[in-house]
Amino acid sequence: MPQYHQLGKIPHKRHTTFKKEDGSIHYEQLFGTIGFDGMSSLMYHLHRPTMVKEVAKSYSVAPKIAEEKNMLSLAMEGFKVPAENDYLESRKTVLVNSDCHIVLASPKHSQTKYFYKNADCDELIFVHKGTGTLKTQLGNIPFGYGDYLLVPRGMIYQMHFDTEDNRLFIVESKRPVYTPKRYRNWFGQLLEHSPFCERDFRRPNELETFDEKGDFTIKVKKQDMMHEYIYASHPFDVVGWDGYNYPYAFSIHDFEPITGRVHQPPPVHQTFETDAFVVCSFVPRLYDYHPESIPAPYNHSNIDSDEVLYYVDGDFMSRNNIEKGNITLHPAGIPHGPHPGATERSIGQTVTEELAVMVDTFKPLMVTEEAMKILIKDYHKSWLD
Repeated sequence: MPQYHQLGKIPHKRHTTFKKEDGSIHYEQLFGTIGFDGMSSLMYHLHRPTMVKEVAKSYSVAPKIAEEKNMLSLAMEGFKVPAENDYLESRKTVLVNSDCHIVLASPKHSQTKYFYKNADCDELIFVHKGTGTLKTQLGNIPFGYGDYLLVPRGMIYQMHFDTEDNRLFIVESKRPVYTPKRYRNWFGQLLEHSPFCERDFRRPNELETFDEKGDFTIKVKKQDMMHEYIYASHPFDVVGWDGYNYPYAFSIHDFEPITGRVHQPPPVHQTFETDAFVVCSFVPRLYDYHPESIPAPYNHSNIDSDEVLYYVDGDFMSRNNIEKGNITLHPAGIPHGPHPGATERSIGQTVTEELAVMVDTFKPLMVTEEAMKILIKDYHKSWLD
């Protein structure tokens, strides 16, 4: 999100001496993307951020593929993913392609014994259940039900939860995640027709600085491997920073829906984009107001994208027998549409209270073994009269 932000103490000019009270210097670090051509931030550390004491171990976290070339509409019971004590162990990848991983997680406890960095992917974490604080090098962000948390690749973070009842829907993106370009003017400001504006985004608001040396475990994910590094100083030793590359939160409840006289296509719900997939938010809204409108979506063919819907809350009007936490996959190449009776039920309705997150990928998604554990049997037959 191209919006300048600054926290803590920084020097007047970049790349100049920035002294501590004892006369020694702070250590500057550029946190940038796309090889000095993308968004970046400048951090100022108490200690060198490069002091590796040991690489403890490395191990594979690659998802195990059950179906590489799926051509069936599938549904999964997301809330059947078991709760796990550890944050990283709780993350179960259910769908994957070369651009993104779609992950479900139900962590019971906060990250307190280690820090985590995804060196390959931006992480878009949707909070379905639970409250807590996202703690990062660049500051803290409180979160709750309905929040999207965007963690840029390479950001060291911890998730701290208030309770043990937490449910997360996560998209790991190997491409940078942005707000849709059609909602921004040529220098990045969100336009008047955008369904959200800059004041809806919550940036880091508390910078905790730790001046500690010792043994600090950072788990780094890269190329489907997890590497455990032991660093000699606390990673959250930043005294100040400024720039454009930082984590932020956006609540799905702050998305303002775009409606019309007749049914609007899915792009009006778009919230985030990459050059490989889009993320949309379906929120409570007024239905179409043409006197003969059909509010339910028309049957349509996914020719160029796989469609994933994660059902959060409310009554999703185009589906029968859908529960909170369910996920549907409608693959490219075959049409899909409202379930039997849904079109007829929608006629004359004036409002919907549905809440859902959609991910449309431009490359086919493979189904993992974790997904097979929570499949709803014969979902592809659910359109039969």
